[in-house]
Amino acid sequence: MKVKINKELIGHVAEVARLKLTDKEIEKFSKELREIIGSFSKLDEVDTKDIEPSLQPVGLKNMLREDKEEKSFTQEEALSLTEHKKDGYFKGPKAI
Repeated sequence: MKVKINKELIGHVAEVARLKLTDKEIEKFSKELREIIGSFSKLDEVDTKDIEPSLQPVGLKNMLREDKEEKSFTQEEALSLTEHKKDGYFKGPKAI
């Protein structure tokens, strides 16, 4: 795909991004964007005819630890250091 990089395109992108660019900045960005697009256009030259698409570049593996039951606080221990409790639960501010 050939993209024509010109002042109008840079001006439009700047307008959409709500940027105010000077003519000097537009000229500078036009040149830089042409170079970037040129670099990426080299990918069009790569023969991918017999290559299957890959949606995941790195193999997935399970990073979760084994779920083990461990000792935890009792309800009384958990509530022992707070003044804000009611009926065995933490009491928080009223939400409207």
